[in-house]
Amino acid sequence: MDPRQSPHRRATGALATTLATVLAVAACTGSDDPEPTPTPSDSAPPPSVHRYRSTDLIAPVLPMTQGPAAASAPADDDGLYVVAPKLSAAPKKGPLLVDTAGEPVWIAPEDEAAYDVRVQELDGEPVMTYYEGETEFIGHGEGEIVILDESYQEIGRVTTGGDVDPQMADIHDATITPDGTMLLLAYVPEEHDLTAVDGPEDGWWFDNVVQEVDIDSGDVLWEWRASDHVDITETMTSPNDDEDRSNGSEEAPFDWFHVNSANLAPDGDLLISARNTSAVYKIDLDSGDVEWVLGGKSGDFDLEGPDDGTGARFAYQHDARLHDDGTLTLFDNEGDPPVGDRSRGLRLALDTDAMTATVDQEWLPSDPELLAGSQGNVQVMENGNVTIGWGSGQMVSEYTGDGTLVREFPLEAGESYRSYRTDDWVGRPTDPPAVVVQGGTAHASWNGATEVAAWRLVAGESEDDAETVAEAPRDGFETALAPVPDGAAYVAVQALDADGEVLGTGTPAAG
Repeated sequence: MDPRQSPHRRATGALATTLATVLAVAACTGSDDPEPTPTPSDSAPPPSVHRYRSTDLIAPVLPMTQGPAAASAPADDDGLYVVAPKLSAAPKKGPLLVDTAGEPVWIAPEDEAAYDVRVQELDGEPVMTYYEGETEFIGHGEGEIVILDESYQEIGRVTTGGDVDPQMADIHDATITPDGTMLLLAYVPEEHDLTAVDGPEDGWWFDNVVQEVDIDSGDVLWEWRASDHVDITETMTSPNDDEDRSNGSEEAPFDWFHVNSANLAPDGDLLISARNTSAVYKIDLDSGDVEWVLGGKSGDFDLEGPDDGTGARFAYQHDARLHDDGTLTLFDNEGDPPVGDRSRGLRLALDTDAMTATVDQEWLPSDPELLAGSQGNVQVMENGNVTIGWGSGQMVSEYTGDGTLVREFPLEAGESYRSYRTDDWVGRPTDPPAVVVQGGTAHASWNGATEVAAWRLVAGESEDDAETVAEAPRDGFETALAPVPDGAAYVAVQALDADGEVLGTGTPAAG
């Protein structure tokens, strides 16, 4: 069956016993998908947007708050934050790069939801990757991963293969490995006996699959299925928790595992996070066997500290990653349904001899009541800083390693599934700069160009005899230059780098 025509596309140590009971209240009321979208109040003001004269593109206003650690940040910090607002209430959906002042640098031309937008490395070069596909159902998708180069040109697409139908790559995670392969996730609907979790005998579930796919050829090199290694009774959910979206029918298969991240551990093995078991799994890449389980009902580690969301216990987590120092980071959602009082970024120190996990560091939201029921990530950067995307909490924060806030900004009109920072992206668009002349002023922009430090306005009888009229430092996404001489036959703007070299030239469109 073509998966694009399947009914599923049309369908929208151990935890304490008491915690397991609380977690089982709802199957997937928290969602990684934007639907259903809350309807804003008629009295709520519309979200603020940037509008420009030189382009029809718009972008959300992202008011930046500077934290205590911002004073020690480099004055010429040219890092970029990578976000992708996606709710239907968002004025502009899709990938977005903004600078450390919250000003847009690249606005994706398409107005379409994208997931896990981030900068990775392929063949030694930075690339941007993101999910594109169907998201008409709750909590996962069926599509493919787009790869862009630094000129924002598509250079590849990767999706599932082998025993999994094509175009079933999931929204949650797509990690490029050093070998030029990509780790993909897939939710595969299958018939399954659900009586062990108080569901129908002739029920349906989503088996969760991780594939390693060769980017160039599309060949599947390795595959892991949750059903082969994890028992369904490890789930914290039930088909009876959500009668509309995960009830175990063919139209709404039971979402018992909900894999949401898969990446390589420092030793070359695989680390998998599963939301609906509240557990992280270390997988032997040769055999596929589970080496250990952190969290969940049958975890191998003692989770030290209080059981109230302040100790090592976590719930409904996202984006688990092992680091060279032996610590593990994850986004601890603490809901949905609510378990703790607030979400947090969490670093755990793992002792694999004593099999204990202790809190090494936590990053807390500036809003003490921020509880992100879905989505989210924790990115540890080379300088030790940490960027956290708060998922459905609609906030992005950067901290120092010890938890001091550097800066943060809200996503007032849309969630971003994950949010990242990149210091490696050098955008060089192939289109020329855009320029519009209105009332004797030239308004210039160059969507995606990261090296523009200033703009120069030139004019004359022809291109050959044009002379400099005005120069101005880059002033956000769009910069105004004036005056444009009356009657000039030739008018152009030049984008300049920090050394004054011309990066590109744009002329007003005719008409």
